[in-house]
Amino acid sequence: MIGLAGLLADQNLLAADESVDSEDPITSLRPRTGHFPAKAKSIIWLFMEGAPSSVDMFDPKPELEKRDGQKTDIQAFFGNPGPLMKSPFSFKQYGESGQWVCDKYTNVAKHVDKMAFIKSCHSESNDHVPAIYQINSGLPRPGFPTAGAWVTYGLGSENQSLPGYVVMGNTQGAKGGPHNWGSGFLPSTFQGTLFRSQGTPVLNLNRQPEITQDDQRAQLDLMAKLNDEHMRRHTRDAEFANRMQSFELAFRMQQEATEVVDLSRETQATHDMYGINNPRSKSFGSKCLMARRLVESGVRFVQVYSDGEWDAHDNLEENHTHHCLATDVPVAGLLADLEQRGLLDSTLVIWGGEFGRMPISQNGKGRDHNPKGFLQWMAGAGIKGGTSYGETDELGYEAVENPVSVNDLHATMLHLLGIEHERLTYFHNGRSYRLTDVAGEVIHDILA
Repeated sequence: MIGLAGLLADQNLLAADESVDSEDPITSLRPRTGHFPAKAKSIIWLFMEGAPSSVDMFDPKPELEKRDGQKTDIQAFFGNPGPLMKSPFSFKQYGESGQWVCDKYTNVAKHVDKMAFIKSCHSESNDHVPAIYQINSGLPRPGFPTAGAWVTYGLGSENQSLPGYVVMGNTQGAKGGPHNWGSGFLPSTFQGTLFRSQGTPVLNLNRQPEITQDDQRAQLDLMAKLNDEHMRRHTRDAEFANRMQSFELAFRMQQEATEVVDLSRETQATHDMYGINNPRSKSFGSKCLMARRLVESGVRFVQVYSDGEWDAHDNLEENHTHHCLATDVPVAGLLADLEQRGLLDSTLVIWGGEFGRMPISQNGKGRDHNPKGFLQWMAGAGIKGGTSYGETDELGYEAVENPVSVNDLHATMLHLLGIEHERLTYFHNGRSYRLTDVAGEVIHDILA
């Protein structure tokens, strides 16, 4: 009976136990319900590190083209400010919504009627690292729980053999490092696990060839027995218990994680859909396909970093053309694949960077950082497709209509997952913290 109860619990087939504590490492990743019925079960966050330019991608400004070459008093962050600079790209309207998209993102453009464009985002820092910290954790400082950690803390995961929160990082290494997917003061169970898109997904995951599965199971059982004895004799240490649980998760991952990243199980048509057979889009396409396989397997939160940086200080046309070629087909393929598999109705897809870029030129042909006005889009579960919310000024410099903070983005994301952002809290250092800190409003106008 004890064994049967354990098996039923692993399959989430037992009656709900109201005493289960999300801080208990034994139950912390078990799936839990939110505060109200959710539209989204999982999130795929396509993070365009380095900050793409809104006015060159999805938000063309006729006034910027009209005043190209004129001097302004806008100052560049890194110096060498030039005059106003029109976009080097041409734009067309797509879909029934008539959303403008540049000529370098024509595959993504086919899906605009699935998207809600948030055109008036703003954040606090004009430096990459604190800005990335803020977009991930709500605060421009390291050491705080990231959005994926908060989500898995609140909802757990539907697959106990994979992490609830998976990150597929930038091939050159994300600025700010592991703080970008850390759990901060939340139990370490909820931190993101960095996956590789090829080979063994996690370093040192596989057991040594001379050790059998039975031997490894016996070792883990002995460790658990000794650790349980230690816990009984000493004051309960949550992090010690979390480490114990991490060994169990790693053991279960050895088979399932390897299968999830085995993209050879997919058809040739699927590889073509994600651009995996094109050297320019292979890396990001592989990560997007893996993200679909992960959410399909029950992973709650997947963050996919683009490779390199959209950091166009010197030559925006060259930089953005390169990154569009790397991401256009994969992003479009992901949206199409999720839809045809019936997963888009339960998966929230987010696209965007840590801030935007200036309307003035820098170093002749580039654009500097701009946290005062930038764009993000969301698609999928609970999103009213073909909508646009907020505006920057006529030059694309500053949010002027319905400004949207990072806290607002996070509040909206949590709302779609069935979480009331003001109630998802964790007591630390004498006060209750939350992802949205002391702010955040749900953007109801973009919700279906």
